[in-house]
Amino acid sequence: MTVVRIHLISTLSPKEVLGVLTDFGPSRPQAWPTIDAEHFTVHELGDTFAEVTEGTAAAWERARYQWDPEGNEVTITTLDSKLFGAGGGWVFTMTPEGRGTRVDVRLTREPAGLKGKMLASLLPVVAPSALRKSLAGPLKAEK
Repeated sequence: MTVVRIHLISTLSPKEVLGVLTDFGPSRPQAWPTIDAEHFTVHELGDTFAEVTEGTAAAWERARYQWDPEGNEVTITTLDSKLFGAGGGWVFTMTPEGRGTRVDVRLTREPAGLKGKMLASLLPVVAPSALRKSLAGPLKAEK
């Protein structure tokens, strides 16, 4: 298992960050640079959860999002993925900081197959800067 941890400082409030992370409307592919419309499907959506497939042709994943609408955490569990096995995922934790929010991100990957194992070994080196860049726009944070 590979774990990568980063944090960002967002100009959004914790509730606004939660809203961005859990907005599964049709504009999601335009808001997130790592999602294209062809690889975005909402399978099930409730008040505190969503099951979606999202990503690109090169790297998609089907995941279950869970959150408390009044809480400060979004947990995303990978169910299936083109590159990695089930069971990994993401945890986003939001903490008020100054006029915005500190967003702590923990990415966990379970390598599946040779390609997944090779990519997982590179994640600690390449993922922090790539994640900051891809999350900065939607979460209104510094890169």
